Amino acid sequence: MVIGGGIVGCSVLFHLARHGWTDSILVEKSELTSGSTWHAAGNVTFFGHYPSITRLYVESVSSYLKAQSESDISIGFHRSGSLRLASTSEELEYFTNLQSVFDELRVTYRVIDADEISKLHPLLTTEDLVGAAHTPDDGHLDASGATHALAKAARNRGASIRCGTRVEEIEPTSDGRWKIVLSDSSVIAEHVVVANSFWARELLARLDINVPVFPLEHHELITESIPEIERLGFELPVIRDPVTPANFRQEGNGILCGVYESEPVPWGVDGIPRDYSGELLPNNIKILDSHLPHLFDRIPVFAQAGLKTVFNGLICYTPDGCPLLGPVMGFHGLWLATGFCIGIGTGGGSGNFLVNWIINGEPPYDLPAVSPDRFPHNLTSSEIVKSIIDTYASGYALHE
Repeated sequence: MVIGGGIVGCSVLFHLARHGWTDSILVEKSELTSGSTWHAAGNVTFFGHYPSITRLYVESVSSYLKAQSESDISIGFHRSGSLRLASTSEELEYFTNLQSVFDELRVTYRVIDADEISKLHPLLTTEDLVGAAHTPDDGHLDASGATHALAKAARNRGASIRCGTRVEEIEPTSDGRWKIVLSDSSVIAEHVVVANSFWARELLARLDINVPVFPLEHHELITESIPEIERLGFELPVIRDPVTPANFRQEGNGILCGVYESEPVPWGVDGIPRDYSGELLPNNIKILDSHLPHLFDRIPVFAQAGLKTVFNGLICYTPDGCPLLGPVMGFHGLWLATGFCIGIGTGGGSGNFLVNWIINGEPPYDLPAVSPDRFPHNLTSSEIVKSIIDTYASGYALHE
């Protein structure tokens, strides 16, 4: 059984079905994508925060394209490419040293100078830049479309999905399986994958399992149409800028921007309301005041554009920003696929990674960065939240 109908849960179900586990079932307390997936920007990239999980990014795009082919549901993939900007020689050297990683994965990857940045994105200010990492074959997609493609492709292979079904409790049985108590029935399963984002913490606390995840508020801005973009005749690449720090991409003829606030606001630390299903929160755009000058300096047309939409949604985080992906130690058949702050970017590959582990009894490759037992079990909520805030606020700072 898979718990959670966001892009990660649907990816797990899709890969289970592809491996012939067609008696698998996914349950979602509301509707598919109703958590954080529905308001995600949909950015996908081959260049992640940590080189060790690059393969998850690469396999995610591949998974979504396979699901699109099997389901006939468009994932809305824009192969615009992306740029990760470097303003120091140390950053550029770091990018250069990653060339072998992408060569091994057969991903087109280049380190380019500021002049080439201007050719790919003529609306950027590049005077303070020394270069960028360019991955021309990634970009962005429709997060909801990709999720529904995964879900339909899984159903086509025989898997089942039940929406409007809440998991009230899970408990081990005497014969080594799991009893999942649902809002309308009970199910016995050999394996349970908990993929319900920040809800995982409360669900597994009943088993005395300390899942170190909490959500943070995260603002995204979408501008009105910008004449300079209308006149370009090509789509701009997705930009990830460690200075602002922010990501931004073309949305129609406007710009969609997600900012990593320096003082992010945690949410639901004392408990998640039972009826919460991923709705947007009230905007607190004042929290962006210290970041907007950097954004306007980087892309001056943004400063002149009218804002069409401002929304404040939740993102799930772990203390180090990497997901929890693998078995829960001491609980046979219980698996975590949660803590995704970049669920669209890594969800497809993570589903593939976890399913191979479930079926074969060992991970397909060594990936300690996502191990669920990498954090002490006795971390307090305040310790977890502090680390999450620090990680979020670091934005696109480099990580080993």
